[in-house]
Amino acid sequence: MKKTVGRVTLKSKKKRTQSSRDWLLRQLNDPFVKKAKAEGYRSRAAFKLLEIQEKYKILKSGQTVIDLGAAPGGWTQVIAEKISTKGKVIALDLQDITPFNTPQVLVIKGDFEDEIVQQELAKHMDFADVIVSDMAAAACGIPAVDHLRIGNLLEASMRFSIKHLVKGGAFVAKVLRGGTETQLLNELKQHFSNVAHFKPNSSRQDSAEMYVVAKGFKGGI
Repeated sequence: MKKTVGRVTLKSKKKRTQSSRDWLLRQLNDPFVKKAKAEGYRSRAAFKLLEIQEKYKILKSGQTVIDLGAAPGGWTQVIAEKISTKGKVIALDLQDITPFNTPQVLVIKGDFEDEIVQQELAKHMDFADVIVSDMAAAACGIPAVDHLRIGNLLEASMRFSIKHLVKGGAFVAKVLRGGTETQLLNELKQHFSNVAHFKPNSSRQDSAEMYVVAKGFKGGI
C-alpha cells in the first residue's frame, strides 16, 4: 500500500478480487472511517445516528434504549453518550460484541425475535423509550431480493417495537430506496404520530440506504 497526497492507494503483490480492492480503497479513503478511528467509535455508522439525533432529538438522558443488530457497537456508543449513566441501552445481536466500559450498556447475544431473548429482556426492562435498528441483510446483488430482505428485517423490528415501546416512544430503522419503503412508511403511520425518511450525509451517496424515523408511538394496537 502507498500513500499519495490526500489519498491512499494500493501497492501490494497480494492478490485481491476487484470488488475487494474497491471496498478496501473506499474504506481507506473514507473520511468517516478515519473520523471514527480518531474519535474512538467502533464504526463509521456512529455518525449516521449522530446526524439522526441532531435532526430529530430522539435520545435523552435517562432513557431506556434497545439497539437491534448492534454489532460492532458504533450506535450503542452514541446512545450511551446521549442517555448518560442515568439511562440504559441494551445491545442485541447474533454476533459477539466486544464488551463496553460503560455501566449503562447491557449486551445480549441472540435473535431479537426469539422468545428466550425476549424473556431475558423482560428481566432488565419493562418498556423502551427508543428502539433503533441499523440491521441490513447480506446483499446478494439482486435489487429486488435485497429490498425484500431488508424489508423483512424492518417489518420484524417494527413488530418488536410495537410490543416493547412505551407510549410516545421512538423507532429508527434502516430501509432501502426503490423497494417497499412507501408501503412500510404508511404502515408505520398507523402506529406513530410522526414518520419521516432521512438520509444522513455520512451515508454513502451511492448507497440506496435511508432511515425511517418514527416518533410518538400511539401505543399497542
